[in-house]
Amino acid sequence: MSTKTLQIPTADGHADAFAAFPDHAERHPGVLMYADAFGIRPVLREMACELAGHGYYVLVPNFFYRHGPAPLIELPEHIGEEVRSAVVAQLMPLIEAHTAERVRSDADAYLRFLATQPEVGAGPVAVTGYCIGGLLAMRTVAAHPGQVAAVAGFHGPVGADGPDSLHRLTAEVHLGHAETDMTPEALGELNQVLDAAGVGYTSEIYPGTVHGFTMSDTDAFNPAGLQRHWDRLLPLLGRTLKRTAL
Repeated sequence: MSTKTLQIPTADGHADAFAAFPDHAERHPGVLMYADAFGIRPVLREMACELAGHGYYVLVPNFFYRHGPAPLIELPEHIGEEVRSAVVAQLMPLIEAHTAERVRSDADAYLRFLATQPEVGAGPVAVTGYCIGGLLAMRTVAAHPGQVAAVAGFHGPVGADGPDSLHRLTAEVHLGHAETDMTPEALGELNQVLDAAGVGYTSEIYPGTVHGFTMSDTDAFNPAGLQRHWDRLLPLLGRTLKRTAL
């Protein structure tokens, strides 16, 4: 497995990023992975490497780069409930400053950069995201029809932009919701909007999970939920992305 620390040119400067990809000599489908609000850290690098090991070039940008390189704040090795509120309070101004306009501008830069990497094959890419990254993933796909073949969001506020944004989707979708984030009634309403969008999708509540269930460095971590996430994500990418020979 090869990894790189990169600088992505954007309209507002340069975003630092982490990339992982197989080290054998061929081009790989590109995947843009948005972290949760805690940002690029060991668990995100591990997840990117895990996904890359299945044959993908995975790019994880620091979407808070305007405020400095990752890590922006000092994070404990394990983000337990006793520190979570204080950490989130530090990050909230950054989250609030990360407007939809900034998301779309940065997404242009991320996708353009991904397409120019020599290890990345031609054709559409996929976008995945966690927590706020799930919202960023959906905004990216809605703004780039035709460039993105698949999108996945996990324990994220994916409907925050309202039904109109979901109607603009053209990619195949998987959404994995935490039990604490989505009621069955809200899930039914969301899935009706996805039905109306006419895209292929799966959207489900992962049993026994709370917000943040994929992140092994938090108290929210649920091993069964993380495995279910891989069981949904890998087939989605396998059927929507193609390999390209050098």
